[in-house]
Amino acid sequence: MTRLSVNINKIATIRNARGGNNPDLVKVALDCERFGAQGITVHPRPDERHIRYEDVILLKDQISTEFNIEGNPQDRYLDLVLKTIPAQATLVPDAENAITSNAGWDTIGHKDFLKEVISELKSKGIRTSIFVDPDEKMVEGAAEVGTDRIELYTEPYAANYPKDKVAAIKSYKEAAILAQKLGLEINAGHDLSLENLKYFNQEIPGLDEVSIGHALICDALYFGLENTIQLYLRELQ
Repeated sequence: MTRLSVNINKIATIRNARGGNNPDLVKVALDCERFGAQGITVHPRPDERHIRYEDVILLKDQISTEFNIEGNPQDRYLDLVLKTIPAQATLVPDAENAITSNAGWDTIGHKDFLKEVISELKSKGIRTSIFVDPDEKMVEGAAEVGTDRIELYTEPYAANYPKDKVAAIKSYKEAAILAQKLGLEINAGHDLSLENLKYFNQEIPGLDEVSIGHALICDALYFGLENTIQLYLRELQ
């Protein structure tokens, strides 16, 4: 079964809108685990507009499932990851002013940089994953920099799924098959939802983990958090 890691950035966004600690980010993370999530994902950004760096430190001491810290591997992010030692670090090439992640790494152009960062993280026992587009050249480049996993950037799949799901999944299947041949494990995330998740999971060979935040939290407004997590887990069976 593909594992579900719940991204709790949106919970932090709601908290930050009013100040204080409501909703309590740590409690929500623990509840997600209690409701069946197999991991917790956070993506702190330099402006701390949702997840704060102090949140990451608090969460690390509380959660018992896999902890995944996403981010652009600049100095502050790397310092945080090396301090907390999560199960997984997911490297994302997002700009500081990006609303959300919108592209994968150029694993060829950034080969030396990625090699250096990944080597340091893996020396501390941290599993590494790098965000990539479903492009076979980028997958080959990912294998060359020494990462453990790739995370397929699924926004284009989600956008095209309602029009033609077979065409939407094609490049992802090709990328996943190549990744397996190269010894890479496979994650996926971005705009996966109850509408498109089951088909993606069925069609992508060797899918280890999906990280879902925005759609899951939106669904929880209607279905409740516990029921929503169970609905997502059902799609992954």
